Amino acid sequence: MLQYLIVFKEYLIEVLPFLAIGFLLSGLIHEFVPTRWVERHLGGGGVKPILYSTLVGTILPLCCFGSLPVAVSLRQKGATLGSVLAFLVATPATSISALLVAYGLLGLKFTIFIFFAVIAMGLVMGLVGNAIGGKAKVFVPPAGEALDPVCGMTVQVEKAAKTEYGGETYYFCCSHCQQAFEGSPKEYIGGSRQIGHRVKHVFRYAFVDMVKEIGPELLLGLALAALVAAVAPVGEFVGAHFGGGWGYLFALGFGLVMYICSTASVPLVHAFVTQGMNVGAGMVLLLVGPITSWGTILVMRKEFGGRILAVYLAVVCAMSLGLGYCFSLI
Repeated sequence: MLQYLIVFKEYLIEVLPFLAIGFLLSGLIHEFVPTRWVERHLGGGGVKPILYSTLVGTILPLCCFGSLPVAVSLRQKGATLGSVLAFLVATPATSISALLVAYGLLGLKFTIFIFFAVIAMGLVMGLVGNAIGGKAKVFVPPAGEALDPVCGMTVQVEKAAKTEYGGETYYFCCSHCQQAFEGSPKEYIGGSRQIGHRVKHVFRYAFVDMVKEIGPELLLGLALAALVAAVAPVGEFVGAHFGGGWGYLFALGFGLVMYICSTASVPLVHAFVTQGMNVGAGMVLLLVGPITSWGTILVMRKEFGGRILAVYLAVVCAMSLGLGYCFSLI
């Protein structure tokens, strides 16, 4: 039990900074990125939106946990399923720090291959996602809800403050928004909002709404990963028994259920390879480990459904195994 708590604490400490960045980015996207911009660049058909998502994903310093709230926000803004899935593959799979560590520990060949492999996986995943998912529906407030014209927050009509103007009824999240609107209604009818209030709602959406939305699944995912790490010791056993083809299956299963960030996976793979693991299996673990986790699986099932989750995992597994085997032949 003590070992489990220690591992869980280590996981939590490792992912919290990335989660904070991810939640904050989701709030900024929700509040400041226009829906039309997302639809124009990430909502169309073809390869270009998928390529944008993949390249942006390789730049952002986020793990699989941190990328989830950003992906959910992009989906809600109107990004196609393909763009979102490409983002979910590329963002956690690599980073500048991971590439530098890979170069130092595993060499130039590993580093170059992993970079282009991630781009290839993102593009294929995006094309598959668009084929099965099409275009996202842009959020429209359901009956009984309205958008505050000052800050843009969704409010319950029955509980919200309201003001009549020009034959229309406007609803507000608080008296401050109501007073601001009544002072210059034409300004807000045109869609303008006070910057200070918008920043406030960035943090509200990021660290209240999004935490409520996917926080429990993320926490459960970390708990399950810590359980696997605590009760399933590896090490020399891996190198002794998974030097051949079985190494691919071990790397695939281990990567699917464990949380391993892109940078942390490099020394782990280095240790396995130096102990005798097949280099192709090592590449599989470098790809699958950062992309998938229990948290990813649970959140994706909730947000996108079981069918899309199954397709996502199938593509990740198939491409990882294929790319890993190709790397072993180089």
